[in-house]
Amino acid sequence: MSVKRRTFLQGAAGAIGLAIAQGALSKIAYAQGAAGTLRVAIAKPAGNLDPQSHYAIWAIQDLMFEPLVKYGKGGQIEPCLATDWKIEDGGKTLHLTLRQGVTFQDGTKFDAASCKWNLERWMGLDQFSWMNCSKHFQSLDVVDDYNITLHFKEPVLALMQELSYTRPTRFLSPKSVGVDGKFKDPVGTGPWRQVSADDTQSVFEHHEGYWGQLPSYERLEAKVIPDARSRVAALRAGEIDLIGGFWIAPLTPEEGKQLEGAGLNVVVDPGNVTLVLAFNPDRAEALKDSQVRKAVSIGIDRAAISKVLYHGYAKPAGNMFSGALPYAGTQYDAPVRDVAAASALLEKAGWTGSPIRSKNGKPLTLELVVSPDAVPGSRVIAEVIQSEMKEIGIDLVIRSVDHASKHTDMLEQKYDLGFFLTYGAPYDPFGSIVALCLSTFKNDVEGKLVTDPVNLDPLINAATAATGDQIQPTIQKVYDWLRDNDAIAPLVYVPSIWAHSTRVHGFTSPVTEYDMPYENILLDD
Repeated sequence: MSVKRRTFLQGAAGAIGLAIAQGALSKIAYAQGAAGTLRVAIAKPAGNLDPQSHYAIWAIQDLMFEPLVKYGKGGQIEPCLATDWKIEDGGKTLHLTLRQGVTFQDGTKFDAASCKWNLERWMGLDQFSWMNCSKHFQSLDVVDDYNITLHFKEPVLALMQELSYTRPTRFLSPKSVGVDGKFKDPVGTGPWRQVSADDTQSVFEHHEGYWGQLPSYERLEAKVIPDARSRVAALRAGEIDLIGGFWIAPLTPEEGKQLEGAGLNVVVDPGNVTLVLAFNPDRAEALKDSQVRKAVSIGIDRAAISKVLYHGYAKPAGNMFSGALPYAGTQYDAPVRDVAAASALLEKAGWTGSPIRSKNGKPLTLELVVSPDAVPGSRVIAEVIQSEMKEIGIDLVIRSVDHASKHTDMLEQKYDLGFFLTYGAPYDPFGSIVALCLSTFKNDVEGKLVTDPVNLDPLINAATAATGDQIQPTIQKVYDWLRDNDAIAPLVYVPSIWAHSTRVHGFTSPVTEYDMPYENILLDD
């Protein structure tokens, strides 16, 4: 791993110094702040909080479990449970210095022994081979109580970025498992400890032995409100203080505007997740032709979707990833809708006639599967695209499904067109590239955005095996292939939308959609 890349991923010392200074200022403000309870809406119960499982609300885990390093703005890697690190041996050796004076919420000391115990719960196991640091893990040496060394069989792409993930990398107390080694209680080193949890809410209070700065307010209640309209009503009624976040309690742009109009505070961040339209040529014969895929893509008015449906909160997308992410590649402007060009492409592909085109007696009908539960607002977006497709002679049929059915249908490829969301920071770009585009990677949750074992897989494998200065040019080849073949149609960079009551001060959007934005908040009494 080159110094240049390492520097990029680990962040500049100046930035860290600034963060420390800001923390000191916050501490002064906190001393003057009001105590109380922050009430946050969550769309479903928190679930199994085992850091090595994948079924909880990740932002709830973020309250209790900490990583070795944190993912900061722009992909900067910042210290957390590790205060220093050094990568050597061409990227195959990682020396970690652990933070001293850290205890788990049950009083257990965080040191090299507990760190080793945690890492060995997932590193090197097949279950977690989707992470390079697990796939290439070789051995671990405890140097002393606060220094460990990790050895890898191969250089690990984005090693420090992977160690900032919400799971499975975060640390739990060795005493939080049963005699069988299975997870029992959520006990981490983070600023919050869980007091109670059921299907209606999860309640947290300060971890008084926390090594860092505790929030000024003493209690956090995550209240389960499954219905979006009920969440908005609860905020307006003053029953909760904070809603939003992609995976916590999503707000649609329409709801954001309504809350703004009602005098609530709405915070919009450009975000780092992309809404992408997927083509399924394995089911729809017409989509095997790249001319048809391109016609669909340039037949969509992304600017109008961004302006009207997202109320200006979103930015039209010309790439799979926005420039907010590291290694996002060359950034292109979003395609501009061109009805004449789209129609010409369909004519050239042999689809003729009106109002619905046909070929060999078969009408050009495509099915778009949407799930408003999984992608808020997607039904309305689909209806706009349906109208636009009609103008170029495509009969677009919309089929709405619930969240569970969406995952089933995508896995079984029961769609011609479908919406996908990229994973966002800290998992991207490599998380989505591997999970959604590499044919040999088993993805039992989302299905595949696009695959091509012959042409695309070698490019992805080369990108994930690249090191140093070769990473950027090799992953660019993946992006170029997707673009040259019109294999996907990025639509918009999805904004992160939050809303909070007037008793909340100092709110900022979290860096990733997997974090709970509890820091730097002051509450009125």
